[in-house]
Amino acid sequence: MPHGQDIVLSIGLLGRISANDRHGKDVLPRGRKAKALLAILALAAPAPILREQACQLLWSRRDREQARASLRQSIHELQESLAGLGREVLIIERGLLRLQRDAIWLDLDGFTTDDPADRAARPLPRAALLEDLTGLDQGFDRWLDEQRRKVTRQIVQRAETVLACPDQDHGSPRARQGAAEYLLDLDPAHESAGQALIQLHILRGERAGALQVFNALSAALLVAGLGPSAETRELVADLRGAHPSPPAIMRPAAIAKRIFRLGVLPFRTLDGGAEDGLAAGLADELTTALSRFRWFFLVASPSLAALASEPRDGSARWQSLDLDFLVEGIVRHTGDRLRVSARLLDLRAGGEVVWADRFDRVGTDIMSLQDDIAAVMVAQIDPHLLLHAGRGSAARTVGSLSAYEQVLSTIPALYRLEKASFVAAGATLAQAMAADPAYAGAYAWLAYWHVFMVGQGWAGDHGATLDQAGQLAQRAVALDPSDARAHAIAGHVRDMQHLPTERSLDFHQRALALNPNLPIAWGFAGLARSLSGDQQEAIRMIRHAMTLSPFDPQGFYFEAHLMMPYLLLRDFAAAAELGRRSIALNPALSSTYKGLLSALGHLGYIDEAAAVRQHLDRLEPGFSLIVAAQRSPLRRAADIAIYLDGLRAGGLQA
Repeated sequence: MPHGQDIVLSIGLLGRISANDRHGKDVLPRGRKAKALLAILALAAPAPILREQACQLLWSRRDREQARASLRQSIHELQESLAGLGREVLIIERGLLRLQRDAIWLDLDGFTTDDPADRAARPLPRAALLEDLTGLDQGFDRWLDEQRRKVTRQIVQRAETVLACPDQDHGSPRARQGAAEYLLDLDPAHESAGQALIQLHILRGERAGALQVFNALSAALLVAGLGPSAETRELVADLRGAHPSPPAIMRPAAIAKRIFRLGVLPFRTLDGGAEDGLAAGLADELTTALSRFRWFFLVASPSLAALASEPRDGSARWQSLDLDFLVEGIVRHTGDRLRVSARLLDLRAGGEVVWADRFDRVGTDIMSLQDDIAAVMVAQIDPHLLLHAGRGSAARTVGSLSAYEQVLSTIPALYRLEKASFVAAGATLAQAMAADPAYAGAYAWLAYWHVFMVGQGWAGDHGATLDQAGQLAQRAVALDPSDARAHAIAGHVRDMQHLPTERSLDFHQRALALNPNLPIAWGFAGLARSLSGDQQEAIRMIRHAMTLSPFDPQGFYFEAHLMMPYLLLRDFAAAAELGRRSIALNPALSSTYKGLLSALGHLGYIDEAAAVRQHLDRLEPGFSLIVAAQRSPLRRAADIAIYLDGLRAGGLQA
């Protein structure tokens, strides 16, 4: 905490929220809503917020009186946490709440200073804002997204200040490299950042590093329809010969072989243009949400907007975009009713419809409706596109595939869970990893494969297999720290390894912060909550995954996840119904039979339990009470007892 008698509270908002008094003592309230209230007040300070505003952000689905009562409880909890600070920090005035700004210090303060040198001197953060509070409430999530955008803009300004700062103390090579890498991570075509990084490599005599940055920058600029400036080309002229041209590997055709290209066409309206702004806004929101996914390349919206009225067939400009997939749709808006029809087309297959759906919403807050529809839409597009692209790659011989395509080719087998093809998929993933050791997706999916080998009972040494999964997941995260799916898988691996809960929750929270529209991240995070004992939160998170993508190819997995909290809450009828539905969707997932058998045992449904045991024995011969106790990810003794007692009552032998 900065020195000063007036400062009595230090609040950290980057990463996980923290609050400490002047002596470093933790004064953060325990409740997540109270933590969120503190964050809202801190970011608003010194301005006050209305009580009604807090209710709308934190309890948007409750009626007014319930929301007010919940707010009073959170205010009381916050008052108790801050009571020992030595001065009044939380001010309550009629219908207003505020924090005394001169009494608090925020870790974001360094980005709002007017002194460029001061901004440049501060470390560049990589953590997202309030990572542990994602998913609290729809209203809060929308507010948090906006705050994150603001903070990102501030960090970008700070990074650009570092690059421009002439003071060697503030613009040290290490600081400049961090700033340049940060900006390029956000925008691979950020030319001034690329120039700075090239210069740093040249100063250190790292010729290969300078050329690598130049090649990557050239590729990003080429995709955007641009090329490196004369100034950028001049930087590497001495390294490659005068005025080098971008290497052949940067041609769009080559890029397309490495990663699929997706575009979002501005949505059409049927009212003569009166709602063109709404349609364009929805397409922009959808593009922003899709940009969080790392496994395909998203073509910038302006490139497509310019071609919206031009027929695709035979158009040279459309061909120059080299798109594989396209999202298009129609918007209808009447009064407070909004209908959006959308579809995903495979342009490589003559416009084959990969996915289509209709979204009906009622409300007057157009921005919120856009956010809601875009979130659900991208959550459905991702898994259907992943499976469709995987089927296309699987139809080709492995030897003709790039590492990226090899990974995609395994997706159908990973979802299907048929043993022979699943085991073969592991070999293909290993080949992809060897072919491109820097491709994070290969490591993440191979970690996923190892976890399922254990869960299905197909691994020889379960402990060693989980250890290998942990190493692969950690490598995936290290290779691509912005890949939400890799973080979600890493968290799930740690859950299966019986590692301390907080170690997995960090990964899950980071995954949701990186991409709040990724259903599997919500599913894995919900299961982690169940393992830690928070069953109601587990139910909420897993159901949110199912709401985002109700017809997800992995829907059976979410149903199986949801069994766990209901089983541990002793709602055995609900757990059994979920198990039956999961098996109907995919009868190959062995963990579903285990949870269902336990629920049926508690219910006393002996005949149905016997049939489930027979199926389980075919999937996983030799599964017993002893094996169940050894391999269960459950941590709490009471939870393990519920699970095993049900299996025992269902007829499973020791």
